[in-house]
Amino acid sequence: MTTDALAGLKVLDLSWVVAGPLIGRTLADFGATVVRVESSVRVETARLMQPFHGGVQDKEGSALFGNCNAGKLGLTLDLKSEEGQQVVRDLVAWADVVVESFSPGQLRKWGLDYETLRAGKPDLVMLSTSIAGQHGPWSTLAGFGNVGSSLSGFQHLVGYEDRLPMGTFGPYTDYVGPRLALVTLLAALENRRRTGEGAYIDVSQVEAGIYFLSPQVAQFGYDGTIAERQGNRDQQYAPHGVFGCRQVDGKDRFVAVVARDTAEWRALARAMSRPDLADRADLATVEGRRAAQDEIESAVAAWTSGLAATEVERVLQSAGVPAHLAVTSDDYPADSQLGHRGHLVELPHPRHGTTWVEGPRYALSETPGRPRGAAPTLGQHNEMVLTEILGYDAERVAVLTEGGILR
Repeated sequence: MTTDALAGLKVLDLSWVVAGPLIGRTLADFGATVVRVESSVRVETARLMQPFHGGVQDKEGSALFGNCNAGKLGLTLDLKSEEGQQVVRDLVAWADVVVESFSPGQLRKWGLDYETLRAGKPDLVMLSTSIAGQHGPWSTLAGFGNVGSSLSGFQHLVGYEDRLPMGTFGPYTDYVGPRLALVTLLAALENRRRTGEGAYIDVSQVEAGIYFLSPQVAQFGYDGTIAERQGNRDQQYAPHGVFGCRQVDGKDRFVAVVARDTAEWRALARAMSRPDLADRADLATVEGRRAAQDEIESAVAAWTSGLAATEVERVLQSAGVPAHLAVTSDDYPADSQLGHRGHLVELPHPRHGTTWVEGPRYALSETPGRPRGAAPTLGQHNEMVLTEILGYDAERVAVLTEGGILR
């Protein structure tokens, strides 16, 4: 019999867009009750971001918002009002965890910062996520993960050495930060279970991003080397690249190929019908292949250009060479590996009939997670949260409604 790993955990989610909501989404997947607070007046940015159901912008139809908030309960509140702030305090008293991503200092202005809240709840675990953390000269910097990617160094490093930086696609640190934040949050909960002590976690997206550039940072500390763009090449493996293939239905297609050792290199060369390259002594070491990268990449590109990407993938994988076509949005839903793992999950949706979200990133044997339902529509669970979770009576709910607080 399986159980939910986080059954009984109560979470107040005051975050928005991607970096914060993904934390609450994972907690909800594994059984936590997550109450997501937002406003229908200042609409959450992710609700207005594509892709949309049917390709039409609709604040209830964003696939991005739906993916980041599946399984949560939705409550709309005017957080600028004293009445709305009191509802939040009541939710804090109910919750085990608070996750927030307001601009640093905003919650303090409302009297909802950690130091104030912990006075009435010493075992509170609270996590704040922002671009550069809650303190320091860059703490008030506004922006999304693309700014975090630039500050952490990724924008400079991604691209070709003889061209301008391309940067990573999208707000990279919005997706890196939550992974480190989640582990830290679970550690804080385990510590509270053992000691009864709460914790405050200050997550900087920039620092989370830098963690993933540890080798480059360490090398600079060691010998002063400043990492530079190198296209699709790698410092350890050669060849290592993405190569153009024959067009399919008028569309360019590509395949990623790498040889991690001499055996894989020789298998690649033979698969290309190039025994002359496979048998060359100067290419038997990675140093030799790195010295001849231009020649090798030209040979691989000449071979792949005459074949479909799927054929290149099939031939090389059969030969024991790591290779995979560069997946497009059209390929993604039919990917056999993602299908096998149940990565895409169809859920009923109150506005669109059904919707699709990604499944949990973690496959746990005894306590498997799953999305519990579609992301909430604006104010979908107002009455449930206020009456069933907070125990408000009908009169108090009516006062909040008539006063414009639940919006």
